[in-house]
Amino acid sequence: MPFFSLILFMMQRITLVISWMLVLCPSLLFAFQSNGDTLNVTSVSDFKVTGKGDKPQWDSASWVSLTKLDNGLEDYDTRYKILYSKKGIYVLFSGKDKKITSTYQNDFDDLYNADVFEVFFHTNPAEPLYFEYEISALNKELVLLIPNLDGKIMGWRPWHYEKERLVQKAVNIVKDSKGMQSWTAECFFPYALLQPLQATPPKKGTVWNANFCRLDYDAGHMVKWSWSPIKVTFHEFKAFKSIRFQ
Repeated sequence: MPFFSLILFMMQRITLVISWMLVLCPSLLFAFQSNGDTLNVTSVSDFKVTGKGDKPQWDSASWVSLTKLDNGLEDYDTRYKILYSKKGIYVLFSGKDKKITSTYQNDFDDLYNADVFEVFFHTNPAEPLYFEYEISALNKELVLLIPNLDGKIMGWRPWHYEKERLVQKAVNIVKDSKGMQSWTAECFFPYALLQPLQATPPKKGTVWNANFCRLDYDAGHMVKWSWSPIKVTFHEFKAFKSIRFQ
């Protein structure tokens, strides 16, 4: 076999092997597209959320700090934890705070104009489609599927958002004699809601991209926090970091 024919034959074989690897284990493709350090997510048994993060399962997860991106509210430290089970994903937020800035009393209001924690799950980084969730300090929620096509964004609400597809959520406001000190939000995202997004439910070794964020308006303007290194908006999905299910 001539030399160049041999090289071509070998390249075809290598391409075929890689193609079969990605078919059998698509999380390999997602891992290659990760951004920055990967956070490991521990598997636990299911539990009921209380808003306080007081269940023993949370002891197996470490706190991860968010980075403040704007001026103001220097002492409003913010962090999160994440776990997963056979039924869904658990996220716990904690943020120092002195007052609740929000007038929104209904789910699916424009909560991003008020104090909220936000979650983004990008289960297949090869596609510009991801899940977004916002929860306010008043325990109101905004649940969206986001197609982000060439920077054009539109949010779609879930259909038949009921029963086993509902996000389980709870908020706890921490106060002392001096007033409000912080608030926490605890959420459970069932796979029944996230499907049919690719790589859902995740298996051991599955890699998603994700982001965890906060907005607060106590300073009279929007102040943002983010886990991933975004520059302007939370919808810079190509900057999302990766999480790996253990």
